Amino acid sequence: MSALLLRGLDVPLRALRLLAVDYPHLPAPAVAVSTVYPDRLELSFHDGLGAFEAWREELMIDPGRVSRGVHAGGRTQVLQTEVEYAGARLLLVGYAKVAVSAGERSRAEVAS
Repeated sequence: MSALLLRGLDVPLRALRLLAVDYPHLPAPAVAVSTVYPDRLELSFHDGLGAFEAWREELMIDPGRVSRGVHAGGRTQVLQTEVEYAGARLLLVGYAKVAVSAGERSRAEVAS
């Protein structure tokens, strides 16, 4: 098996370039391109769900295509969707802390 060359990532990198040109007014994401998934461009947002929603709306992604979940023992809400964009699989992921009231404890705290 031979190593993937940089040109093997041209599809997600081209999609990233197009996004940067077409949507410079949107919040900057964390960007990931990987040789494991050479056709995928991942944009992730770690400071709440507002930036995720801004991108989802701008790209006209139906809210019904967004999966919802929780991580970190119920302390982090996660939104995720994957669509085709400029030939690449575009994965959007948003993370937000789950607000816990002073009287509530997370499942992780209860289990300890």
